[in-house]
Amino acid sequence: MCGIAGVLGPGATPDAARPLIESIAHRGPDGVRVEDGAGWSLGHARLSIIDLEGGWQPLHLAGSTLIGNGEIYNYVELTAEYDLDAALQTGSDFEPLLHIYSREGSSAFERLRGMFALCLVGADGVSWLVRDGFGIKPLYYTWDGPTLRFASEPRALLPKTGRTLVQDRVEELLALNYTLGEDTIFKGVSRMSPGRSLEIRPGRDWAEPGDVDQVWLAAEPIKFNSLDDALEQLDAVLEDSVRVHQRSDVPYGLFLSGGIDSAVIATMMSRLNERPVTAFTCGFEAEGARDERARAEAVARALNLDWRETSFGEEDFWRLLPKVAWALDEPTTDYAALPTYKLAEAAKGTLTVVLTGEGGDELFAGYGRYRRSLRARWLGGRPAEPQVDAPFLRDGGEGALERWREIALDWSKSFGSTPLQAAQIADIKTWLHADLLLKLDRCLMAHGLEGRTPFLDNKVAAFAFHLPDRLKVQGRLGKWLLRKWLERHCPAADPFARKMGFTVPVGAWIAPRAADLGPRIAAVQGVAEACDVEAVRAVFARSDHVEARWPLLFFAVWWLIHVGGVEPQAALKELVGEP
Repeated sequence: MCGIAGVLGPGATPDAARPLIESIAHRGPDGVRVEDGAGWSLGHARLSIIDLEGGWQPLHLAGSTLIGNGEIYNYVELTAEYDLDAALQTGSDFEPLLHIYSREGSSAFERLRGMFALCLVGADGVSWLVRDGFGIKPLYYTWDGPTLRFASEPRALLPKTGRTLVQDRVEELLALNYTLGEDTIFKGVSRMSPGRSLEIRPGRDWAEPGDVDQVWLAAEPIKFNSLDDALEQLDAVLEDSVRVHQRSDVPYGLFLSGGIDSAVIATMMSRLNERPVTAFTCGFEAEGARDERARAEAVARALNLDWRETSFGEEDFWRLLPKVAWALDEPTTDYAALPTYKLAEAAKGTLTVVLTGEGGDELFAGYGRYRRSLRARWLGGRPAEPQVDAPFLRDGGEGALERWREIALDWSKSFGSTPLQAAQIADIKTWLHADLLLKLDRCLMAHGLEGRTPFLDNKVAAFAFHLPDRLKVQGRLGKWLLRKWLERHCPAADPFARKMGFTVPVGAWIAPRAADLGPRIAAVQGVAEACDVEAVRAVFARSDHVEARWPLLFFAVWWLIHVGGVEPQAALKELVGEP
């Protein structure tokens, strides 16, 4: 995992990419390189994972140049398939792509299995920006006439002062926890949609969009003869995915919760490794908080993991809030970013690569709203859409919810053959990349860690998404086939226990300061522009909307840092005083 940035077109003066890539140098603690060519300037900040000595970028071949962020997991198979051993100059997982592109052009991008955001400048002057199909790796760009600028984080593309926000995106953030569409919260900055490419030709003042890496959506449903057959096929795709996700020349491990998804990953890693796998778990220090450390420890003992635990308490909440707000330059108000950041803090120095369970719920149908979508209306069934509680927004969040419905409907019409699939694809194309994967990327990258997601693999997704509904949901339990697999291979995980979730007791930690926070948060310019300030004060003065306090607090801190230009710790002090 690394950071990339560049300038394409007439604005690509010598060293033009340097200020962009240096602003996100935290993504690549092993060093920064910038190279220039005719109509391009490219920068790469490296976190060394594969070929530690020789895998530096940009990479070159016969006049073409490539930089990439992420990992191409099938580089070994591509090297063999295209007989590239003698031709490769490095062991980089991205180098085979240059050779395949020289033979097949842009169709080479469809051969990639992995998480990636990349820029390839061809020998003919045609440039490509490409992002993986799930949006695991981020990519942003600005376009002003013939010059395109891009980077792994929007902060690299923004002026130091005078930043302007898009109010629709602010409302979405406060209502949904994330933002929708290709326009980011920052005016003038766009994000590449998952599975999209941009073709940039010299002399044009526009780019041609296209689709790549969506093969799992069009896959044929899996055929099986029995439950045992389905479980054997699941075992095969899981083993294959975890095996390639472990490809690394540096130490790797996992984040282990007490849930199904990470227990599945841990079980498979235990099978594939002779030495105990290192696993980190975070619990919560608060009365009444859901703490899954006991479940995680039971899994760790059963699998002989090298288990490390850390805890998250009120002191961590106030200490890490400004750091997380700084890291999330594209924001999400998902409070799970806080313990994710703490886990990364704990793992730094022990691990460089971390496998996680993101994507298991979306592909195997783990959320309660999926189960509700299968019921008839007279049994309480309803559309699986976000539950909005935003009394401080002038429209109560209805505008944001309506925009979500439009996007969800477009995707479900094309790929949702059942109400359950429609709900799954809506989440995959909205909150998965704009919330879950965003926070994973930023929280880990802030510590020089690479996060990998074995469920979000084309082969696993093709298997899971097209399973019959009855193998995803039975009764009150989602992820039914995954649970049956875990019952066989790690019963200590308690596979038929109810889902708990990564619930952080933010309401309890905010409550003692609520009376002082309300007026201060309402006075922040960004909050006042987006919200009814009297309603903001009421949220902090009354006890009937306790959960609505967190997104307002986070956004106020975030706005002060990324728009107001205040240093992170000073931003918190401005609102809280001495935490």
